Amino acid sequence: MDGPLALALKVLLVIFMAGSLLEMGLGLSVTEALKGLRNARFLAHGVLFAFVLGPLLAWLLTRVLPLAEPYAIGLLLLGMTPCAPFLPTMVDRAHGDIGYAPAMLLLCAVGTLALMPVGVPLLVPGLAVDAWTIARPLLGMVLLPLLAGLAVFRAAPSFATVVRPVARRVSGIAAVGLLAVCLLLYGRGFASTFGTFAIGAQILFLALLTAAGYAIPQGLAQAQRSVLGLGLCTRNLGAAVAPLLAVAGLDQRAVVMVVLGVPVQIACSLAAAAWFARDAKRAPR
Repeated sequence: MDGPLALALKVLLVIFMAGSLLEMGLGLSVTEALKGLRNARFLAHGVLFAFVLGPLLAWLLTRVLPLAEPYAIGLLLLGMTPCAPFLPTMVDRAHGDIGYAPAMLLLCAVGTLALMPVGVPLLVPGLAVDAWTIARPLLGMVLLPLLAGLAVFRAAPSFATVVRPVARRVSGIAAVGLLAVCLLLYGRGFASTFGTFAIGAQILFLALLTAAGYAIPQGLAQAQRSVLGLGLCTRNLGAAVAPLLAVAGLDQRAVVMVVLGVPVQIACSLAAAAWFARDAKRAPR
């Protein structure tokens, strides 16, 4: 879909997601950012839940629930793209270990880049995607803003302290604008999903995967499990929608299913963050 609203949607999505990563980087040292990458148990659980159980659960739901094919395609793509760039915001709300958020983001970005060129043609016959189509939004909305924030914090920590609240405020305003534009652009499409199991399928997918990722792993502290759970509860919509935008004549309900992930995952991740925050107060220090 072309036009001013479509352009606004793309711009706001970039500002919202990249701004969240920039804001996180502005408050982290490189040592803190690499902390999670040295925890082999955390990385192993991340790979298992994000790239094995996640796609498998999405596939099972498309077989169990009576979803129309376009909605099933959208759910499968969401199942292969864990971890939204606004993960740090949710980790902060959950009182999780913010030093593990970059590890989860980087793990999921690399895993998505490796999985989707193989997984998309396998799970969604007729829909092919090249590695660069997936890499472009991951680089632009995950890696570059995070590295920029880390670099500024390292070179000028006092300046980073001043800029960080501005980045948080801008990304927050962009989030509100993004929801408004999504309703204007896809409101009718959203309304048509009622009674189709599309919304229920997304909520069930996120709830089951998040609960499993948070409750099952052994040997991880509560603050680390909350990062894992929130990484699973959020989805990288830029990576999920990229293959759909590259295909001409595709049923727009597949795009609606992915874009529907904006309000659904925000609501689910806020609920999960509140749950984890409650547990954090009771966790041993």
